[in-house]
Amino acid sequence: MNMHLKNLSLINFKNFESFDFQACAKINCLIGDNGIGKTNLLDSIHYLSFCKSFLNLSDRQNIKTGEDFFVIKGKFELDDNVENIYCGVQKDKRKSFSRNGIEYQKLSEHIGLLPVVCSSPYDSDLIHQGSDIRRKFADSIISQFDKSYLNNLINYNKVLEQRNILLKNSFSTKRIEPDEIEIWDFKLSENAEKIYEVRKQFAEELIPVFQKYYTLISDNNEKVELVYSSQLHKNNLYDSLRKNLERDLALGYTSYGIHRDDFDFIIENQPIKRYGSQGQQKTYVISLKFAWFEYIRNKLDMAPILLLDDIFDKLDKKRVKVITELVADNEFGQIFITDTSYSRMPDILKNLDISYKVLNLSTNEIITNK
Repeated sequence: MNMHLKNLSLINFKNFESFDFQACAKINCLIGDNGIGKTNLLDSIHYLSFCKSFLNLSDRQNIKTGEDFFVIKGKFELDDNVENIYCGVQKDKRKSFSRNGIEYQKLSEHIGLLPVVCSSPYDSDLIHQGSDIRRKFADSIISQFDKSYLNNLINYNKVLEQRNILLKNSFSTKRIEPDEIEIWDFKLSENAEKIYEVRKQFAEELIPVFQKYYTLISDNNEKVELVYSSQLHKNNLYDSLRKNLERDLALGYTSYGIHRDDFDFIIENQPIKRYGSQGQQKTYVISLKFAWFEYIRNKLDMAPILLLDDIFDKLDKKRVKVITELVADNEFGQIFITDTSYSRMPDILKNLDISYKVLNLSTNEIITNK
């Protein structure tokens, strides 16, 4: 299937009072100084796919200062169909998200319709921050092609919340009725086993794709790995929950389960967080995002929209050229790239046989070749 964004329209979104852009079906480059809104534009496209910001901001934080609402509208071409997606947020009201004029009752129903992969400077958090960031990374990939996984994940988190409430309420007495918590243990383990199997398969399938892109971009043969770490490798969840009940009562929360999973980032058999140089770490996460792209494309038979936010910082000219030529390949679909350099991308793009549009956000000048 073919998919691309045709038009993007914003009202009161972050620093934009209004914005309207007719996008190129291949490469769109947004250039300008830091703080001008390049990342905000990519974030608005992310909203239209995932119903939320990739910066982990609350919806209200994305309303332009002094206003009480924002609107994001996107017109997409999906094969021969036009998809009009609307996202509206008003202070103190529920977010409105609709497809072709019909509002979603559950935002999860939209995930996967218009897949997007985003790479940004914030990707370094995958290496340096906690396991929850890496779990969300894996979950966001899998959820775009596996609805049952997303539903199992939502159900697991709901049951986990209920179990934790029960544990917290029983914290003072250190007592709990066995039958009362056993039903939550059963429901939690039922969803967890399904999530565990999919995550394990995901890690196994992603590694060779990941290695391919790392080798291509870095131009060396360093071995990279994404190692799935889970308590369920050794024991099933139900038995472990029963065994650890006294401990959980003492803690007041559930200490065992797939919400404790992690993905270890390894290079040359060592944790990249400790042993990887800045350049290796940058190349690692960029390669991981390209592997995400190919993985989704193969699962859905559709190229996701690729958002590349300021990824050229701290990369040498050779790697910049390799990445640009890579995304210009026919296997990639529509791409949005941001850059602080006013000449780098235009100079590279004019030598490639591909359609592109460059928008200078400082002057609103547009350069296009087709």
